[in-house]
Amino acid sequence: MEEQAIQYHFPTGTTLLANTPFYYYDMEVLRATLREIKRNIDGYPFMVHYAVKANGNPKILKEIINHGMGADLVSGGEIRAALDAGLKAADMTYSGVGKNDWEIRLGLSYGIGFFNVESAAEMEVINEIAGEMNTTAHIAIRVNPDIDAHTHRYITTGTASNKFGITIDELDQVVNLATSLPHIHLYGLHFHIGSQITDMRPYMMLCDTVNHLLDHYEGMGIHFEIINVGGGLGIDYSCPDKHLIPDFKTYFDIYKQHLKLRPGQRLHFELGRAIVGQCGTLISRVLYIKENRGRKFIILDAGMNDLIRPALYDANHAIQNLTSRSQEQALYDVVGPVCESSDAFGHDYSLPTTRRGDIIAIRSAGAYGESMASTYNMRPLPSIVTSDD
Repeated sequence: MEEQAIQYHFPTGTTLLANTPFYYYDMEVLRATLREIKRNIDGYPFMVHYAVKANGNPKILKEIINHGMGADLVSGGEIRAALDAGLKAADMTYSGVGKNDWEIRLGLSYGIGFFNVESAAEMEVINEIAGEMNTTAHIAIRVNPDIDAHTHRYITTGTASNKFGITIDELDQVVNLATSLPHIHLYGLHFHIGSQITDMRPYMMLCDTVNHLLDHYEGMGIHFEIINVGGGLGIDYSCPDKHLIPDFKTYFDIYKQHLKLRPGQRLHFELGRAIVGQCGTLISRVLYIKENRGRKFIILDAGMNDLIRPALYDANHAIQNLTSRSQEQALYDVVGPVCESSDAFGHDYSLPTTRRGDIIAIRSAGAYGESMASTYNMRPLPSIVTSDD
């Protein structure tokens, strides 16, 4: 893959590095990622919607939109952010199990592409609101295919035990309801089986499920204009520099080879982490080195409020010391200043000998880093720097 030769470039400058912690985005990595996606979907009836929940930073969002992507949104605030970034409403999808009435009205008022509907009750509310507004809502019914994506239980979304979507057993009933409601246009079917998926077999299983359902509904005389297979493609958190750009070729080839689209149908994707994950890094400074009963702790000025994934998901992020010149390695627990035992980024992590003032990079933080940051302990949100600044 030609784009894979790209290298990650860290921020430099004494003044800049003094203002830690901050998120840093290498925009060339982002652009190379977007080019690779485009290269793999050109010539096919494919449309990629960026999952804004991964990172709603305005500069990131505008770059993605400028490369021809749509947006998948899960709140009224994200709808407004996408509009502010210049995205056409027709290129938006609106997902989520708990859409508020005002958010539905907002989407309808701008004419968003379609709603991914999660239940019969939600569909009836959308129909009612659309009727009040004298318009028609385009919807895709979210199907729960009961496929285990073999990922963390908090980010699995396509099994029978999850809150998302409509089971296949109930699908006929909901499809019939959709075709009967006067202010609903049944546009397609929607699927999403989880996040951070690195085993491609669940995607093949999803293709088989979709093919079966298309055969079934074709026999009933029902044609879907779009099929939305969600996203979920994972990234390499352990060795980001070896895989700065995910394996989009294998991912898209699965759908090219295994999904049997009908004439005129378009296939939609909702990629988030795979687009922005590797372009972002949390930059932090070492406050103290502490030893306790034989264990060495690196205490950073960045905490779980800045990057919650390790505390929330027990997630692994590569950690690098950008300033140490030591040839000796030592094992450290890399922790933050927040008053929680879960405020840790790595345990028994091998790093060059580290001292107070060293600059630490926590990699692969472009997705669900800045977007999930908080002011817990009344700490300020991290600042933002890009390579274009």
